[in-house]
Amino acid sequence: MATEIERKFLVRGDAWRTVKGVPYLQGYLASAGGVTVRVRMAGPKGKLTIKGPSQGASRAEFEYDIPADEAQIMLKTLCKGPLIDKLRYTVQVGAHEWVIDEFFGDNAGLIVSEIELEAEDEAFELPSWAGAEVTHLKRYFNARLVERPFSAWTLEEQAGR
Repeated sequence: MATEIERKFLVRGDAWRTVKGVPYLQGYLASAGGVTVRVRMAGPKGKLTIKGPSQGASRAEFEYDIPADEAQIMLKTLCKGPLIDKLRYTVQVGAHEWVIDEFFGDNAGLIVSEIELEAEDEAFELPSWAGAEVTHLKRYFNARLVERPFSAWTLEEQAGR
């Protein structure tokens, strides 16, 4: 079984803007009981991903390449809206690769960084642009952003509290 161990942080400032972003468009085919089935276009590539319920910062994850034209059809016809529209940036910090998602549409204004680890207690360098940790706040999960976009959050929620 593939396991994803991921920590999430809000992003502050623009010091991370050193690379070009890749457009991502994603939607959810199903979401229940902590299990999600997602389809996405990552640049020109189609992907299908199944994620299990979170246990701490870990969860089961299975991802498969699918034909781009089929991913686009699924996004248009099978996914409930709003779709997640974002640019994804990849930044190397020390020995780790961080991804930063800058959201648009109903989630405009939200910028979240993620680091994938080999173990939940693995040490890593925290970049200067990493703000509050939001790993355990489920409202930051992309599947939740479809149900309740960032634009619907209170000011306290938007501040990461």
